[in-house]
Amino acid sequence: MAAGCGSGDDAPSRPTNATADRAAATPRLVERLRRGGYVLALRHAATDQSMADTTRDLRDCSKQRNLSAAGRRQAQAIGRALRRLRIPVGTVLTSPYCRTRDTARLAFGRLRTSTALLAPEFLDDRAARDRQPARTQRLLASRPARGTNTVVVTHGFAISAAADVTVGEGETAIFAPGHGRRGFQRVDTVTADEWTRLAASAPAPRVRLREYRLFAGAGPHDVAPARDGTVWFTAQAAGELGRLDPRTGRARRIALGSGSAPHGVIVGPDRAAWVTDGGLNAIVRVADRSLRVRRYPLPSDRAAANLNTATFDRRGILWFTGQGGIYGRLDPRSSEMRVFDAPRGPGPYGIATTPSGDVWYASLAGSYIARLDADGAAHVVEPPTEGQGARRVWPDSRGRLWVSEWNAGKVGVYDPR
Repeated sequence: MAAGCGSGDDAPSRPTNATADRAAATPRLVERLRRGGYVLALRHAATDQSMADTTRDLRDCSKQRNLSAAGRRQAQAIGRALRRLRIPVGTVLTSPYCRTRDTARLAFGRLRTSTALLAPEFLDDRAARDRQPARTQRLLASRPARGTNTVVVTHGFAISAAADVTVGEGETAIFAPGHGRRGFQRVDTVTADEWTRLAASAPAPRVRLREYRLFAGAGPHDVAPARDGTVWFTAQAAGELGRLDPRTGRARRIALGSGSAPHGVIVGPDRAAWVTDGGLNAIVRVADRSLRVRRYPLPSDRAAANLNTATFDRRGILWFTGQGGIYGRLDPRSSEMRVFDAPRGPGPYGIATTPSGDVWYASLAGSYIARLDADGAAHVVEPPTEGQGARRVWPDSRGRLWVSEWNAGKVGVYDPR
């Protein structure tokens, strides 16, 4: 999807020829999008027309024309509609402007910025302005990953300069790469309201839950889907790691070592399975293809850490928790491990990384959540219910933290912003 704009540099939202002339979106279009292979160029959602761009510092949102309250709701509605319609979204690219980044974040929860999605009018150099439409065209002509659609969120003038298509705020121009004289061809244009209408008329998806029988005595605890479609699981009772192939229903067993009692498992950026093993008191890596096992034991003065869960930060550092009263970090490149004493002693349990890259953990016995600095310092946040027993913490696409409060029987939410 490409999101674009316009008003001065970014044209204001208004009825357009593309909107008037295009064919109405149909369920048949949705079926095509479900198969993937398209580029959806979304012009950013509705903006506050009383604001103007008065800065070239694209990090300074205070001096840009930003989404209005209605625009923020519109962006969220577009994302909900595509999810309800089961349209697979792969790569999400945006221009560096705040309104395009906010649209992508609210709709899809993730993004990568690209200067190729700036409108030519945003560039000072004339030669760069002349080259800009070709840069945008290359994105529109790029085939998405198999079974997905690429979304590009840009500006109205960027779309019109690259594709001769005019779109209003919140409208999506849909392109088929590999067709037409420019390497892409417009298929249709869909307004934000039409996405919502299509989603509302879509039949409710059928829910089917399939269960897989594992080996006797497995005691599965945590699971982590691998990129090849298989699923890692910790067989805590058996002291092993398992790998289930849903296509065949067969599970492969990987021995981790004598005394193993694996708790959590995640898939790392290297595609390997990373296990927090309380029995071995070690972090264990299992290679994706060779299944080679490598153990990273905690220091000898950190026995009985009762390791629980782990997460990777954006730099590739593995952070982990131990209910025995510790949290720590492991650099897989150097094998350097540091272990820290947790505030209030025992309790660290769930841990996760937010979309912005911050690492947070929850302490079950300590009844708090905490943000970890890169140097390992913990910054505690107190939930309002005393002794609530914060057990797990999960970030959503908006960066909010959802906390399961074991003792209190509640679910909490905290917005770090």
